[in-house]
Amino acid sequence: MLPDQVRPATPPVMLPYQQRWIADPAPVKIWPKSRRIGASWTDAADSVLTSARANEGMDTLYIGYSEDMTREYIDDCAMWANAFQYAAGQMQETLFDDIGANGDVRQIKAFRIDFASGHKILALSSRPRSIRGKQGKVTIDEAAFHDDLDGLLTAALALLIWGGRVHVMSSHNGEDNPFNLLVKDVRAGKYAYSLHQTTFDDALRDGLYERVKLIQGARFKFDSKEAWRDSIYAFYGDRAAEELDCIPKAGSGVYIPRTLVERCQSPDIKPLRLARPAEFVLRPDRLEEMERWCRDNLQPVIDSMAGRRTVVGRDFGRSGDLSITKVLQQDVAPGRWSVALHLEERNMPFDCQQFVFFYLVDRLPLFFHGKLDARGNGQQLAEAAMQRYGVSRIECVMASPTWYATYFPPYKAAFEDRSITTTHGEDEVADHRRVILDKGRPRMDEGRDKGSDGGYRHGDGAIAGVLAWASTMVEGEPAAGATVEAEPEAYAPQRASGMGSLSRRPRDFGIEQHRTGTIFGRRVR
Repeated sequence: MLPDQVRPATPPVMLPYQQRWIADPAPVKIWPKSRRIGASWTDAADSVLTSARANEGMDTLYIGYSEDMTREYIDDCAMWANAFQYAAGQMQETLFDDIGANGDVRQIKAFRIDFASGHKILALSSRPRSIRGKQGKVTIDEAAFHDDLDGLLTAALALLIWGGRVHVMSSHNGEDNPFNLLVKDVRAGKYAYSLHQTTFDDALRDGLYERVKLIQGARFKFDSKEAWRDSIYAFYGDRAAEELDCIPKAGSGVYIPRTLVERCQSPDIKPLRLARPAEFVLRPDRLEEMERWCRDNLQPVIDSMAGRRTVVGRDFGRSGDLSITKVLQQDVAPGRWSVALHLEERNMPFDCQQFVFFYLVDRLPLFFHGKLDARGNGQQLAEAAMQRYGVSRIECVMASPTWYATYFPPYKAAFEDRSITTTHGEDEVADHRRVILDKGRPRMDEGRDKGSDGGYRHGDGAIAGVLAWASTMVEGEPAAGATVEAEPEAYAPQRASGMGSLSRRPRDFGIEQHRTGTIFGRRVR
């Protein structure tokens, strides 16, 4: 090195807001935060510093809401243990007894690191209802997205009696969410907890832009902090206030957060779209065109499906909203399902929608059950499908608050434990963010999002998804050929030999009836 050359100073590992979190010795710390600013990574360092010390150290118990989040945290802990050169064993998987509210015990996967100090870090991959009997530091991550935050806090605070500590971190999830109510109580002086808040702009002022640029190196394509900030805010759109600025959304909070959906998406599963202009409803050859479209676009997808058990969920829309049909197929692993087809129809005439749906279901391998949205105009297609395939195969669902409260929790749990692999893209995330928690019960909100096709959508993919997942929960095998008694003989389902799918003659799809004055068995006057 030449005398006049100065080696650039090595930046500190922790940014100022991260340093403040670790340096704070308060027994209870609350951290409302922006997304993706390294909060969990920071707390992982604190957990290692807490559990690796023999004197004044203690166990650490981490509670996330998904297995991926938990594994990422424990990987960060292993990295910090190596960086600090603490003697620690390898990360290992173990089982943890989760005690339910009714006293039932189920074993859930957990991850563990043991230190030479005699202490450990135990990271849980689910949401235990009780942590009683444990002692040490507790971290509740993304607290606003836990189903029973109050119960977790009640159990965690008991650890303070014997010198434990409680860390609660989260982005916001609605104004009425228990996490935001806790933050409000702390600000009002009701609780003497230490409150940290870090917005995205706070993190930028503390050096987040420079840190991301340093880590990404040549992959980083932004020349200025302002350009990078603008790109992040543009990505979040009208959700930026809650996700980045720590301003909870007025009303109820998101029930199925972005992170859950993103971790279950597959880039191989893309939506198939069908749309026509308004005047298409008057085209006399519209059903012939639908047959060609199905043959060219739908049939190759059907042919690529595995010969495994298949279920269907369908949300109906005509001009304002989308009609979305989701086909789930059971994976080789028990209890796991993947989206085999995601079909979106926009501005499609009623008879065309019926034609396409019958074409699809008639050819599905091992079709078992389907649940169809039967509200409003959707009732006509749902009823026709029930008549065609039988009451044991098709359920017409009039979704109500009670129905949502019954079926959305297991649907959310499927995302939490990655039992479902779903459609790729931001539309799928936006649809699921329209499911909100209102007074303790999930429901659809009233908002709409502009989709990637330029049209508006109202959580249609989430409704089709929960209908499909509810179909996977149906027990027993439907009787072969089960039909409504009054169904015309020509439309009685027939089991395809050796398959379990339903077969039809081509004329049964409506084209021949359209030419001769009938459509799907109904006389046209």
